[in-house]
Amino acid sequence: MPDLTLDELADRLAIQELLFRYARMVDFRRWHLFDQVYAPNATCDYRSSGGIQGSAREVMDWLDRALAPWPTNIHAVTNLEIEFEAGRKSAKTTCYFVAPMARGEMGKDQVVITNSGLYVDRVRKTPDGWRIAEREMRMTIMQGALPEGYVIPD
Repeated sequence: MPDLTLDELADRLAIQELLFRYARMVDFRRWHLFDQVYAPNATCDYRSSGGIQGSAREVMDWLDRALAPWPTNIHAVTNLEIEFEAGRKSAKTTCYFVAPMARGEMGKDQVVITNSGLYVDRVRKTPDGWRIAEREMRMTIMQGALPEGYVIPD
């Protein structure tokens, strides 16, 4: 990688923090952070996890319902690649995610499932900072099994 300017380093750190903010928003159901994560008119595709595709708000509403039976979630977002477009006002990003989710009492009847895969995003620099404009979640691993009778919501 060629020498980076301070501005490019700042943009890279801001994009990294954006992806971490998404994870905290979802894990702790801090939906009030939505506008600090997604650009206006952002879209998401979560079909690889049994989810939906549509506006980011619709998909996050679905995700809130899907995670309701899983009160414990801890995302790890790693291996971030950023490819800036000309002018550095937008970029394509790809990162890994590992996302265990659990229900039940720890150490007793706890059920844990770990989903892993890639987030493939197009991010855009807005007047308020970097935001996700398009997200495709590509789930590639599900370790564990959904409890009997659990149905992924529509």
